[in-house]
Amino acid sequence: MAFFCIYCKIKKFVFTLYFKVDIMDTNLEDIKHIRSMMERSSKFLSLSGMSGVSAGFFALVGAGIGHLILKGELSITGVQLYDFIILAIVTLILATSVGFFFCMRKAKKSGAKLWMPVTQQIIKDFSVPMIIGGIFCIILIYQQATQMVAPSMLIFYGLALINAGSRTYRDIRILGACEILLGLAAGIFVCNGLLFWAIGFGVLHIVYGIIIYYKYDMKSVKNG
Repeated sequence: MAFFCIYCKIKKFVFTLYFKVDIMDTNLEDIKHIRSMMERSSKFLSLSGMSGVSAGFFALVGAGIGHLILKGELSITGVQLYDFIILAIVTLILATSVGFFFCMRKAKKSGAKLWMPVTQQIIKDFSVPMIIGGIFCIILIYQQATQMVAPSMLIFYGLALINAGSRTYRDIRILGACEILLGLAAGIFVCNGLLFWAIGFGVLHIVYGIIIYYKYDMKSVKNG
């Protein structure tokens, strides 16, 4: 009889322990789900690694064309400055359009919305340093200090990435810091501005894009 009572108590204890563990597992899953939902609403996670790779590719192509323009082997308008302005606009449009396509595709695959309040905020955070940097570059061109344009573009772009980085992957801030350091180096070695520009907007974007793709994009595809 005593043995049977002990057996019943042990059985009851095991059952209670199992029930508690099951509840804890369920609560943990609920917490993870709530955390994921909060992260999705407060951060822009549709940024695709392929956007970075494509942007880097177009930047390298643009840098190659820019090198030919500097050497006088290629010209569209006959005026070097106008050629660079057209090249910059075309490169920006291509990089932005293809980047948007990859972000939209990632959002569709993960079942997330691309245009959310956080999307608007990240655009605002990114745009302020970029607009100021663009105006500053125009002033440099007006003052015929064109050698400082490439360093300024890298520095202000880096600042824009750091400013917007709190609302997306933290790797964006690391990329921003690298762009700033590269811009400062370009400000010292001003004769190699195009080379630094190619490294910053081309090589770094490709490296960053590959890291983002394998670190986040592949993970989201597996989860999906």
